[in-house]
Amino acid sequence: MTIDPKEVSTGQLHGYLLGAVAPRPIAFASTIDSDGNVNLSPFSFFNVFSANPSILIFSPARRVRDNTTKHTLENAMASKEVVVNIVNHAIVEQMSLASTEYDLGVNEFDKAGLTQVPSELVKPPRVKESPVSMECKVLEVKPMGTEGGAGNLVICEVVKMHISDEVLGEDGKIDPFKLDAVARMGGNWYCRAQGDAIFEIPKPLTTKGIGVDQIPEEIRNSEVLTGNNLGRLGNVEHLPSETEIEEFSKEPEVSAILEYFNSDRDNSEVELHKLAKQFLDDGQVMNAWKVLLQNV
Repeated sequence: MTIDPKEVSTGQLHGYLLGAVAPRPIAFASTIDSDGNVNLSPFSFFNVFSANPSILIFSPARRVRDNTTKHTLENAMASKEVVVNIVNHAIVEQMSLASTEYDLGVNEFDKAGLTQVPSELVKPPRVKESPVSMECKVLEVKPMGTEGGAGNLVICEVVKMHISDEVLGEDGKIDPFKLDAVARMGGNWYCRAQGDAIFEIPKPLTTKGIGVDQIPEEIRNSEVLTGNNLGRLGNVEHLPSETEIEEFSKEPEVSAILEYFNSDRDNSEVELHKLAKQFLDDGQVMNAWKVLLQNV
């Protein structure tokens, strides 16, 4: 399928964009109007864009059906303050309920059964049940257009951050398993950052990986190894030495393959690649390399 944004309806395009650009973090934004009425609403056009200064941006779009704007946008423009609360699985249903388009002046905290907590530097309250809340000053609101579906970038500077001790690990950092964050997908779908959905990949920040292009061709064209496997292999700074490779050939799993397929190089390679893949799945990258280089 190929789509020209100008040749489909805004509603259709909106659906495809939200289905493709996912998962998206959720800004559960609390604001207050000039009469002191509190509003609470979620927005998944949201992310962090700078640490110094600390900048968050979320985007309340103009409604597609009638081109009207949302209370959150109007409040943020008027008061220049907002609290961005993070949504975890424990409050995801209440967050969804708060997205209902209640009439002006209706407090979504009450409707969703959530607890208001006074902020320290801004007027809008925080969500007590949220694992992380960020008090923000609105620096700028940048409209993306004037038609239905057009976003409005609310550029905020974090002036105070509140983190529940319950989501901190022993190292004092936010533990993703304890945070139990929820993200938005397309349609009515969400995803939960928990269990097997969370995985770790070493970042090549302090070292320079050799790259997939430096992997021997017979390994690079493996019928067993995936693109992700090759990416992990290419993330090493150097290959094991010939001595290390030779020593590893004495390992029972390796020696058994080499002896059994002694005269059958093709099948030997396939079995070695399967064993290497197991090491990669277990995070033992150098052992995987020692296996892969046995017949190279």
